[in-house]
Amino acid sequence: MEQLNHKAGFVSIIGKPNVGKSTLMNVLVGERLSIITSKAQTTRHRIMGILNGKHQDTDFQLVYSDTPGIILPKYELHKSMMTFVHSSLEDADIILFVTDIFEKYDEDNVIDKLRRIDHVPVFLLINKIDLATEEQVQEKIAHWRERFPTQEIIPISALAQQNIGLIFDKVVERLPVHPPYFDKDELTDKPERFFAAEIIREKIFKNYKKEVPYSCEVAIVSFKEEERIIRISAEIYVERITQRAILIGHKGESIKKVGTQAREEMEQFFGKKVFLEQFIKVEPDWRQKAQKLKQFGYSQD
Repeated sequence: MEQLNHKAGFVSIIGKPNVGKSTLMNVLVGERLSIITSKAQTTRHRIMGILNGKHQDTDFQLVYSDTPGIILPKYELHKSMMTFVHSSLEDADIILFVTDIFEKYDEDNVIDKLRRIDHVPVFLLINKIDLATEEQVQEKIAHWRERFPTQEIIPISALAQQNIGLIFDKVVERLPVHPPYFDKDELTDKPERFFAAEIIREKIFKNYKKEVPYSCEVAIVSFKEEERIIRISAEIYVERITQRAILIGHKGESIKKVGTQAREEMEQFFGKKVFLEQFIKVEPDWRQKAQKLKQFGYSQD
């Protein structure tokens, strides 16, 4: 009977690449689960962040989903990424549609998807208002009121945490009455080795330019947790031999830097010493190979 006083639901965060979805997810959950870089299309998976608590004497469980930015697919990888977006829309109880103050009025493909969904509330969040004047913010709100008149519009800054509490209150108010979907001590639906791979991939995005980060995938082949240390072995896949050379760098200095940065962050994330070894492999056109994508976890089977 106690579950009658419990709310739970799935809250999907969607939008185009680079509008701040991952930053918002991390702020809402209070943990750094999604990787963040200044480059677009960093997020490739659907990552759930679980928040439990009490709101106005009612226990709740919020299951946030950070999703890849909505794009027109060019590779099989992109198609797989978009399936994560579609699944998050299908099971959503609430949708947070994130745009930003700099959007160039090219979000029709996102809006088309949302207009087909009339059974769940959608909050339209205009992010990065800390970088704009009040006049620019009001202009953007007016633009979206005209295009999306039925949705509630909230200007926010995920980075500066402006209006984050307002989002939280509105989301919890709209949550359906439901028992929790996950154990109360769970923080995410992903295993530890997933986050180890994501941390390495983030460091690659931050340390390399142009096509190299987008051509990389990281697979954790061994994750052994001992009493005082976690031993991790990672394989980094690239598509061409030239990319492998760039990744390694002069006398191995570049990949060593990635490893050092990744290990330090893993130690903070896991709360334990980490021994990390990395191996670089060439897998031509892996982004187009269905079997390889499945091996890397881009299948929802």
